[in-house]
Amino acid sequence: MARRVRPEELTEHELRRLLLDKRLVSRKDRLERFRQTGRALNLAPNLPTETLEDLQTQPGSLPEEQPVAAPMPRSARRRWADRILFAVEVLAILGLAGILFNGMGLLRTLNQEVAAAWQMTTPEPTPLVTAVVLPSGHVSPEISEVNQQNWGEIPAHLQDIARSYENLPIPTAGPEAVINIQIPAIKVDSRVFQGDNWEQLRKGVGQHLGTPNPGQPGNLVMAGHNDIYDQVFKDLDRLKPGDTILLFTITHQYVYIVTGTQIVEPTQVEVMAPTNNSTVTLISCYPYMVDNKRIVVKATLQNP
Repeated sequence: MARRVRPEELTEHELRRLLLDKRLVSRKDRLERFRQTGRALNLAPNLPTETLEDLQTQPGSLPEEQPVAAPMPRSARRRWADRILFAVEVLAILGLAGILFNGMGLLRTLNQEVAAAWQMTTPEPTPLVTAVVLPSGHVSPEISEVNQQNWGEIPAHLQDIARSYENLPIPTAGPEAVINIQIPAIKVDSRVFQGDNWEQLRKGVGQHLGTPNPGQPGNLVMAGHNDIYDQVFKDLDRLKPGDTILLFTITHQYVYIVTGTQIVEPTQVEVMAPTNNSTVTLISCYPYMVDNKRIVVKATLQNP
């Protein structure tokens, strides 16, 4: 009969192995009960022998296995909800990307508009006002002994506008503004003033406000009287194509060549329209001592 070995007779290694065997047996029994009651699943095989040997050198290092709850199956409703949430997230990201892209486009457009607004361009001469009737109109000396403007030739509904033009301030002439006009064929030699209202034309020839200076592209319009105030433009009807018109500034002289003459109604203001090339338009009342129409002489810059 084998003698029963007492615990104090065992070595430390044997006691540790005995305790480990008891813990493994207890663990297996507990897991078996959990599996039978449905509280745990057999997810991992039993530890190999070499693992047990390793654990013998580290007492207390073998953790007790905790019961693993069986995962609940996902319902179809939950799966559809997850898909919808995923689609919403994708749409939100796409929407945010679209907003950022659009914002960048707006910022680029704004920068271009600001740059265009700050860009310095060479100002082009444009008429300050739209004339309602051609300048130099006056009552014939045969009708009135007093020199006066002929308001009767201006349409009634435009007279208030025409009167307001009379009070426009006269700008100071720059160094490139015309100061003198000479027309050798009809012996004209006169000073030129800025503006062609009644007061300015009393002094001599007037330049319509906003028209370009000599030598510049555009239509330089000048007017003068024909039978009052020195009759500076009395003989405009004698000019022929090829005659010269000399315009002087402080520093330059410009030569224009007459291209044609026409007789128009006082309201035909289109003869003052801007042109692409450098031209001069001379305007005066017509005929002499009648003054119910206008004579218009056109000339172009020689060798611009």
